[in-house]
Amino acid sequence: MQPSYAFTDSERDDLRALLQTVDAHPYRNPVGFCREIAGLIERAEVPPALIEVTNRIRKDRENAGPYAHVLRNCPLDEHIPLLNQDDPLADKYAKKTTFVSEAFLQLFGHLVRTPLLAYGNRFNGDFFIDVIAINAYRGKQTGYSDGELTFHNDRTAHPVRADFITLLGMRCADGDSTYTSFVSGPSLLAMLSEQEQLTLRRPYFFTPFDVLSRDKNKSLTVSENHPIFYNEHSVRYVDTHTTVAPDAPPEAKDALLALKNALARVEKARHRIRTGDLFTFANQEGLHNREHIEINDPERARTRWLMKTYGFRDQATADRFADRWLDGVPGRVGD
Repeated sequence: MQPSYAFTDSERDDLRALLQTVDAHPYRNPVGFCREIAGLIERAEVPPALIEVTNRIRKDRENAGPYAHVLRNCPLDEHIPLLNQDDPLADKYAKKTTFVSEAFLQLFGHLVRTPLLAYGNRFNGDFFIDVIAINAYRGKQTGYSDGELTFHNDRTAHPVRADFITLLGMRCADGDSTYTSFVSGPSLLAMLSEQEQLTLRRPYFFTPFDVLSRDKNKSLTVSENHPIFYNEHSVRYVDTHTTVAPDAPPEAKDALLALKNALARVEKARHRIRTGDLFTFANQEGLHNREHIEINDPERARTRWLMKTYGFRDQATADRFADRWLDGVPGRVGD
């Protein structure tokens, strides 16, 4: 994908200097951190270039696409630690003492008006998640493995799901090529017949919970029965995992096969996230994957580190889940 905007080195450095003025700790005091970032906007301290591009992204989303955008040469912390992959979260807490990357992600969320979402039983309820290979999940179908990922939504089986996902490249080796591809819901629907669409809009399907969720909560096994398409063109699906419910009619299996064929043929927006890239896309209005194109050093490739945030569509959407907030922290929900 072509970037929506590439910051000049001067713009990047000015943004980094601004974000370094934030004092609150994003992991110990997420409410205070959010409040300080909002203050930068209220005092008109945010550079015009970032205001302009985030306004454009927000308008694209309001006008039904495009649903994926890239910013390049974004501000990061001056020191990016190499994390121990037995427990990268604990290692990040110990080694990462500056929070420019977190501040940039929080600021981006404010500017595109997508309040952040966090899950209380994952990664200590943090709003800033590390997408990095964890040794315990090596070879498993999860974003925290070192392998490829089929097309999916994040948290497909869960009742509260992000509308948008934003990824920031923290450590992405130039010598290895890993791509993230995005397919929009409208593009998939256009390749299906009217009857197939109607069938896929009925609750004839279910999705197993991901391995990390099951590890954190043994009561989680599979979702309730759900449609694959809902609203106008939202989609809820994990390829090779979402399947037909036992009591579904025969046409449900045929429609699922048609969807798989459409997914194989549909046009895909592909992007290789590099260090300093921000890749943001709709989680419920499309599907994304992870694909290894050329891995020259598997051990180096395993250290690839993206920082991720989940976002609600808008404040009104977030407010609908206010009865689920944990510990009085807006945006932090349970399973």
